[in-house]
Amino acid sequence: MSSFLLSVSRTVSIDFISSPEVNFFKKITGSFGRNGPTFVFQFLGKEDFEPTTNRTYGSILSNLTFVKTFASGILVPKSYILPLDDEQYLVPHTSLVQDAHKAGLQVYVSGFANDVDIAYNYSSDPVSEYLSFVDNGDFSVDGVLSDFPITASAAVDCFSHIGRNATKQVDFLVISKDGASGDYPGCTDLAYEKAIKDGADVIDCSVQMSSDGVPFCLRSIDLRNSIAALQNTFSNRSTSVPEISSVPGIFTFSLTWPEIQSLTPAISNPFRVYRIFRNPREKNSGKLISLSQFLDLAKTYTSLSGVLISVENAAYLREKQGLDVVQAVLDTLTEAGYSNGTTTTKVMIQSTNSSVLVDFKKQSKYETVYKIEETIGNIRDSAIEDIKKFANAVVINKDSVFPNSDSFLTGQTNVVERLQKSQLPVYVELFRNEFVSQAYDFFSDATVEINAYIYGAGINGTITEFPFTAARYKRNRCLGREEVPPYMLPVNPGGLLNVMSPLSLPPAQAPNQDFIEADVTEPPLSPVIAKAPTSTPGTPSTIAQAPSGQTRLKLSLLLSVFFLSLLLL
Repeated sequence: MSSFLLSVSRTVSIDFISSPEVNFFKKITGSFGRNGPTFVFQFLGKEDFEPTTNRTYGSILSNLTFVKTFASGILVPKSYILPLDDEQYLVPHTSLVQDAHKAGLQVYVSGFANDVDIAYNYSSDPVSEYLSFVDNGDFSVDGVLSDFPITASAAVDCFSHIGRNATKQVDFLVISKDGASGDYPGCTDLAYEKAIKDGADVIDCSVQMSSDGVPFCLRSIDLRNSIAALQNTFSNRSTSVPEISSVPGIFTFSLTWPEIQSLTPAISNPFRVYRIFRNPREKNSGKLISLSQFLDLAKTYTSLSGVLISVENAAYLREKQGLDVVQAVLDTLTEAGYSNGTTTTKVMIQSTNSSVLVDFKKQSKYETVYKIEETIGNIRDSAIEDIKKFANAVVINKDSVFPNSDSFLTGQTNVVERLQKSQLPVYVELFRNEFVSQAYDFFSDATVEINAYIYGAGINGTITEFPFTAARYKRNRCLGREEVPPYMLPVNPGGLLNVMSPLSLPPAQAPNQDFIEADVTEPPLSPVIAKAPTSTPGTPSTIAQAPSGQTRLKLSLLLSVFFLSLLLL
């Protein structure tokens, strides 16, 4: 090998030579002259033996002055510098970088890849991992060995040593999805507080209704999707509601607000099938909050520009449960001071139902956001004109911007362009950090994906479970340059397909549907139909109740008289 390298060096410039063998370096020392390559000694596992000295690499690590006699740098696994505990969380860093620099050695780190498990502290974000080695306030390594150079280059050049108050280079809304639900159970106080701390512009509340008429925040109307060990506690409340779900569930309108408050929230793990889990130490942390508490929290942070309140299943709740979620939201907003101008926090109301947004428009001046659930390939002019009658903005999914086949991008639609041309801002969901949530074209890097949608497609906002990643992108210094570096240029949709062997191409997909006026138009919401009290022993009354204390008091008195009569009999 040494003879080969000497021969190659006559025609090729070699910058670095690394090896895990001491004898190899001793053999080639002096062969390349003063301007030759940098020799980098590679450390393997701490318990592995180096063949020349017959010592473990861990023991050689304690004698860096010896390494300096034959090398100018060292290449070490990540764990030599930032070790992990048994639960895959970071423990305090070692002094290796400082010790090596003191000995006159450069430090390079190996083991970086975007599509492997990393410490939970990084929230599945590879850029954060790189920054922990080059921008941590204590030390900086001299280089990294990476399977994904695009991420390493962007981390060092575009995101290192920029503070949270650095100048924003691009303007778009960072909208949370159930708060920072990638780090804490969604819709809890901790998830919302972290979303605000992480730089979200807008925090969201998916409003659900309890049986006693209290609006609160939870991603799903089926409590089983967000609550730990629910089946054991309230299995007798399981019901079948074909209008909502094809399978039985334990729905929010079957429990009172005090009962819901007693439940333990659970973090979402959408990629459990891949054995990818989120922040297990905090998997049941935080507490669920009412819409009133959510609005009070938002008012206390001047960094927030707005709140987004999502309303679904309004027709069913009115007709079958006697619960008016629209009126409950409006009343709560008024009580919290959002309707009289005492707060500057903007309110956006989102729904997949045009009838819900029309109802809100009739009764308030809040901004409305129409969510298109379907994946679409085009949107007709007539549909856009209909949407403009009741909505100020539109939410679409990622595939409606960049369609894909088997996780390979196949191109780009004109949906964003057409909506924006009609003065409708476009927000896109759902952005996640886990690499399995992204098309292969994004190189398993959430920042590359965000760059494609913001810098490439020009969307107006991201809806994300990891607000920190999107908020950091705003401060991307590379976007402020006259010439944007290649690792910050948006990917070419369909670019990977163009370099694939025809035999490896994914099957052709049918084109996504056109979104037409008939997909938008809905009949008006029906009035609230009061629900009769249940006579099932041991379960709470599900009489339709307004959130006012007066109505609840009347109901309590009636029930008291009823039970007293039974006792007297």
